[in-house]
Amino acid sequence: MINKIAFISGSTRGIGKAIAFEFAKNGIVPILNGRKKTISSESLIKEIRKISPQATISYFDITDENMVKKNIKLLIEKYGKLDILVNNAGILANKMFINMEFNEFEKVFETNVYGAFFLTKSCLPSMITNNWGRIINMSSVMAYAGDYGQTNYSASKAALLGFTKTLAKEVARYNVTVNAVCPGLVDTEILAVVPEKYMAKLLEKIPMRRIARAEEIAKLFLFLASDNSSYINGSILDINGGMH
Repeated sequence: MINKIAFISGSTRGIGKAIAFEFAKNGIVPILNGRKKTISSESLIKEIRKISPQATISYFDITDENMVKKNIKLLIEKYGKLDILVNNAGILANKMFINMEFNEFEKVFETNVYGAFFLTKSCLPSMITNNWGRIINMSSVMAYAGDYGQTNYSASKAALLGFTKTLAKEVARYNVTVNAVCPGLVDTEILAVVPEKYMAKLLEKIPMRRIARAEEIAKLFLFLASDNSSYINGSILDINGGMH
């Protein structure tokens, strides 16, 4: 995977951060992404550059189509190509449906679905030109399991599954694969706010009786980004410890 360039949206923390480190350790140059520069994000890119000197971080809002076009164009000019796109950025805005306003529904779709659309539109031409590409979409077990207060989140993650299945058929002839990953519970900042009693109930649904480490999820993304996954296309891969 030497000289492969990967853009990872929402990669300043959580699973995206773990993916960036996993890529860097295995010869893929990661381009990190976040909405704005912070002390922690600048510290993060310094750490990753110790492993992958060509790595960089690009700050922009993926829900802004013009900003996406502009920044992806600059990155392709800098690196000469983009081989791998990880549509990882995602947000939650939990609320019971009866109390949910349309803007609370739409906001989640703007990041989780529209952001993936804008990034894919901008990155795909480079992959087609080079006759090689990997697009990996971050979905969730909630896309088909659902949970209280997550009609917006579950619907957005389910939308990514349909997006994956169809795009995979359209671009396969260019040696570009499109797959989606559906993690269950992962040890990230999002779970830190879940009440202890509710977390105990969630763990009962997982036969392995533990949540995943972000690094475990990242290793699946590394596999899907590699030549070893060349015949996996249009697939939805669960990684949830048997969660039901």
